Amino acid sequence: MQMQLVFSPAAEVDADALVVFIPEQETRIQGGLATLDKSLGGLLSEITGGEFTGRAFETQLLFKPSGLRARRLLLVGTGKTGKLGVLEMRRLAGAAARQLKAKGLRTIAFFPPPELAPSNALKAIITGVHGANFDPGKYRSDRKPDAPQIETVTLILESNMEAQRERLELAMRMGEAIGAAQNFARELINEPSNQLTPTVLARRAQEMARECGLECELIDEKRARELKMGAFLSVARGSAEPPVMIVLRYNGAPNGTGPVLAFVGKGITFDTGGISIKPADGMEKMKYDMAGGATMLGTMRALAQLKPRLNLIAIIPATENMPGGRAQKPGDVQRSMSGKTIEVLNTDAEGRMVLADGLTYARQLGATHLIDAATLTGAVSVALGTVHVGVFANDDNFFQQFAKATETAGEKMWRLPLDDEYFEQIRGTVGDILNTGGRYGGAITAAMFLKEFVDETPWIHLDIAGTGWLDSDKAWLAKGPSAVALPSLVELALAMADAQK
Repeated sequence: MQMQLVFSPAAEVDADALVVFIPEQETRIQGGLATLDKSLGGLLSEITGGEFTGRAFETQLLFKPSGLRARRLLLVGTGKTGKLGVLEMRRLAGAAARQLKAKGLRTIAFFPPPELAPSNALKAIITGVHGANFDPGKYRSDRKPDAPQIETVTLILESNMEAQRERLELAMRMGEAIGAAQNFARELINEPSNQLTPTVLARRAQEMARECGLECELIDEKRARELKMGAFLSVARGSAEPPVMIVLRYNGAPNGTGPVLAFVGKGITFDTGGISIKPADGMEKMKYDMAGGATMLGTMRALAQLKPRLNLIAIIPATENMPGGRAQKPGDVQRSMSGKTIEVLNTDAEGRMVLADGLTYARQLGATHLIDAATLTGAVSVALGTVHVGVFANDDNFFQQFAKATETAGEKMWRLPLDDEYFEQIRGTVGDILNTGGRYGGAITAAMFLKEFVDETPWIHLDIAGTGWLDSDKAWLAKGPSAVALPSLVELALAMADAQK
């Protein structure tokens, strides 16, 4: 997707469609919109004073309005004044782009609203359009090879902003890197598990690393045994597909100085539950159980393009969780890479087991800060629904850094507790720890399990089980993978790099 930034009157910009944003109950067109309204002969004033109310996601499309070089004008309501943030801007831009893309339009110009800082608006618009461009229907036989896509996005700012061009273009590059990386992750998550085995996921990671200049190491089953990754390998036992631990490195800090941030993502390419098999209803969605791993791959892709002065590691333990004659069973005891033993009560609590060895290995590779993402528990959906990502942290300072990054990225996340009392639910009897703490506080006890493998290293755990997949179409994004948390992870890494300057 091509992007261009122009500092000229909106009425003079050539495009298939010009998108402008109107707040609710706006009684008087002001600022740059007033100039556009004058070019349109007062059309905006007439419409917003009547049938168009400006409520959030309300749209009105006008064809060939007089005085406009663009062939169409799309009005998009932003809701009540003061409610527009990065999240809302991204969604509104995505909704506008999806509507126009459906009509076969390929070039869109956006006139950002003044309510949001220009750099934030540009970044949000670009990531929103990328989301609108994502097409989940890859395997549909009626899908046309030249299915419509937004090809060019023009961002229009007033001439007095041209002095800030360098900062604004940086925001655009960030939006492009994040948006493209999210679509990369979405494509991986959306793949059927017969097409995306652990081996194929590893190959896709290798290809991406080669293109982006990242180091890539693939740890096969033999090497994993040598490294004593017993928890990871125990989950793989029931599958005919070989497991692989994907390791990516980005060396952005000179002489290896400063912190080393490690991203660890759950890479279960299909989860049947193993011997503790899941109900058939809805199991087809378990191809998305590698969403955490795909998110970390996408995060590394974006950061490789943005080149922060920070050393990064990504680890994705990839395997299937299948029943079979060799599959682990409830009651088995597994020895993790750390030496801790795990008493398996439920083989469907497998994500935390592969992450245990992933977190341990990240620390062995020198990580000073850890952050993992996983579709880990159904319990987080019970607690937070499909709106907020569940966040857990063992270090308040690290959490505050991350919270600021989520605010900058415009993502909804909610911190949940990690009180020591919860450990009693996973205290082992035969082994050191149980791999499930029972029904109550399930998202918390899963996080408590992971906490056993990070020691004192500052660590954040993101449970994206409720937010990693959209069960229905949204105005701004098609049904399917969301690639949630990726923008926040990128913002965190960039902020950590800036703090070292």
